[in-house]
Order: sequence, then C-alpha cells, then structure tokens
Amino acid sequence: MNSKTLIVIVGSTGVGKTDLSIQLAQFFACPIISADSRQIYKELKIGTAPPDAVQLQKVPHYFIGTKSIVEPYSAGQYELDVINLLDELFKQHSVVLLVGGSMMYIDAVCKGLDNIPTVSDHVRKEVIDLYEKDGLEAVQQKLRQLDPLHYQKVDLNNKQRVMHAVEVSLMLGSPYSQLLNTATKKRSFNSLKIGVNLPREVLYNRINLRVDAMIEKGLIEEAKALHPFKHYNSLNTVGYKELFNYFDKKCSLEFAIQMIKQNSRRYAKRQLTWFNADKEIEWFNPNQYEELIDYLKKRISN
Repeated sequence: MNSKTLIVIVGSTGVGKTDLSIQLAQFFACPIISADSRQIYKELKIGTAPPDAVQLQKVPHYFIGTKSIVEPYSAGQYELDVINLLDELFKQHSVVLLVGGSMMYIDAVCKGLDNIPTVSDHVRKEVIDLYEKDGLEAVQQKLRQLDPLHYQKVDLNNKQRVMHAVEVSLMLGSPYSQLLNTATKKRSFNSLKIGVNLPREVLYNRINLRVDAMIEKGLIEEAKALHPFKHYNSLNTVGYKELFNYFDKKCSLEFAIQMIKQNSRRYAKRQLTWFNADKEIEWFNPNQYEELIDYLKKRISN
C-alpha cells in the first residue's frame, strides 16, 4: 500500500463514530478530520453533537466549529480545504482519519466533485420558476423524473440540494448521480473505508435518546438564539428547523421534538442507503474495536 493512508470512518447519525474514531486516532497517534457538514459551524454546539471539550483534548480535530452559519460553504470548497490540509498532515503522519456522515463531503475528498458543471442562468431561472410556481414538491418530482437514484439518496427537504441536482441534471442532459459516480480523481494517498452500523432497532433507540439528551443540554435555547438566522442554508438542519416551526407557532413543542427524532431516523436511513452503495466500505459494529484494529493493521501493512 501507499505509505499515506486515509482511514475513512462513515456511518449514520448516532451510531457511535465519534467515540470509535478517538480510540482509533489514539492507537494510530494521528489527527481526525471531521466530515460533518454541520459540525463545522461554531454556533451549532448542541444540535449537531460535535465532540465535546474532553474529546477534543484527546486528539487533534480539524473542521469542528471553524465556520460561522452566515458563511457560505460547499462540498467543493471542503474538498479543496481538506486536500490542502492532508498534504501537510501526511508530512508528519502516515495515517490520518476522516470521520463523518456527510455523504457529499466524504465523496468530495475520496473521489472529487470539481467536475460539476457551472449552471447557466437560463437553467437556474427555469428551476427557480418551477419552485416559485409549484413549490418544492414539484422540484422533487422533477428530480425523481431526471435522476431516480439521487432522488432516493438526497435530503428531499433540503431545497438547495434538490434544486441543484435538478439544475445539474438539466445542464448535463443526464442524471446528476452519474456525474458523482464518474468524477473520481487520482489522490496521492490511499483511502481505506470503514462503515459502522448497528441493528436498526438499536440505532433508532440511540437516536431517540440522543435527541432527549440534546433537549436536556439546552437545544431549545440554542435554537431560539439562532431563530433570526433561520433563512441561512446552514440552519436547514435537523434539530433546528423543527424547533423554528415551534417558535413560529406552527406546531407544539412536543410535536417538534417528535419530528426531530423522526427526521433524524429518516436521515440515518438515507445515509445508510448512500453508503451501502459504496462497495469499497468494509462494515463493522462500533463495538468491534479489536477486530477493526486487526483489520486495519493488516490492510495498512500490505
């Protein structure tokens, strides 16, 4: 194998990636790069479940709380930033960990996304007009028609992502997902992908309990302080958008909390659908630490 190895730890929300990755990083004496598109925002201290202060002291972390919610940030920019950082980290470490559940961020680093075409003003206006005339559901159905595969994977409630996928599909004259599958670029390091998963009932119970813990830690107060900024795409995020509906008197607090749990479970399902399609991923239970270490040592030494 190449002497530079990027161990990529993926899995759904709430599965236990953080604790496992810290154990692995301590074993390999290496840093962790976060691949979470929301933990990167410094204002989201509770609802995105970032590593806490004790965990951050144990291992150097990158891309945790380094941006503000008012700063536009994309998977394409993340790709450039991480590749530049890896060039520096691999001068000191033979192994680096990339850990997270943001599918596009993972693909950006491992495969590359910069072949996505610039969308013309005409096509963008066409999609915006569809949205303004018939609503998000019409754009969702357009995506289903143009790219049924991506329709199954994308967060259908994320207006920007759905509209962008439709725009790119129209520009290409072919499905957006085809571009994602063929945009692989040569990297100066090897990617070794590990997936962590639990039985569905166990995972869903963990997600529900984690939401309860977030509420106890002050998620409602955190979301209330961010309510004036709700129009930013960074806050189109599970845990915040449901509470914004409560603050806007669109639902009860009890209903908002139930929707956080439901939408978190739905997001976990979408993440697993995406990751299961990647045949390079070797799957483990997050409690299989010794087995995982043995597997990684063999793969890295070969």
